[in-house]
Amino acid sequence: MNDLMQRYMDRTEEYLARCFTNDVPQKKLFEAMRYSLLAGGKRLRPVMVLAFCELCGGNAENALPFAAALEMVHTYSLIHDDLPCMDNDDYRRGKLTNHRVFGEATAVLAGDGLLTAAFGQLASAKLPAERIVEAVRVLSLCAGEMGMVGGQVLDMDAETRICTEQEVIDIQSRKTGALISAACQLGVIAAGGSSKQQTAAAQYADSLGLAFQIQDDILDVIGDAGKLGKATGVDKNKNTFVRLYGVETCKEMVARETEKAVHALDSFDNADFLIGLARELVHREF
Repeated sequence: MNDLMQRYMDRTEEYLARCFTNDVPQKKLFEAMRYSLLAGGKRLRPVMVLAFCELCGGNAENALPFAAALEMVHTYSLIHDDLPCMDNDDYRRGKLTNHRVFGEATAVLAGDGLLTAAFGQLASAKLPAERIVEAVRVLSLCAGEMGMVGGQVLDMDAETRICTEQEVIDIQSRKTGALISAACQLGVIAAGGSSKQQTAAAQYADSLGLAFQIQDDILDVIGDAGKLGKATGVDKNKNTFVRLYGVETCKEMVARETEKAVHALDSFDNADFLIGLARELVHREF
């Protein structure tokens, strides 16, 4: 599993490293975009794109533009999330945040540039037009007002009160879970998979995304800032699952949602990698 994970990550890194390398007058913008895009991280979402593509019989090489597009959207969201008007964070992935290096205005524009470039990546894929159109539909839905951006707004609106469990789920299923759902679905789409496979991939993502977020909440309380590459304790006054239920109950919730994700793959053959990935995330420390 680790070898396959590394292969997916290496292919993603090699592809991303070739992006935004032109010597252009606006090279400061390109530097800011590459600074955050190539800052490392788990590359979990691109890995899922490539893994689901191969699981459905596709060629992962053809899915790389989809994987890159998703990572660009994810990176733009992190740049904007770290801004003083949002979470006002100084570190991300063990490095100074984008606005601390390039200034707030350039950081905003770097995020804008990555978001826009993501859809250019989708369009550049050497795949049938109908698959590209479906990929645009899924990514825009998951990243926009009905998905991640909508979740950010719900999160901000809830900062002054304690939410119910359903309200926290509404926030996190959009803020975090939506892009994980996009990753799994984009892999199926790149391979030309069936609607049944795309639905199963979305179900896997829903449970895994919830488990992933709950584990994030746990790590904010008991995690090691050095391993995480960012400060801990920053969410203590936010509406998290840990705030609602405590660490031990949340650990049980992570295990339960992970098993639901695993069972969503019952209709696939040879899903060992994605099953192993889901279970490994239960025990992650960063």
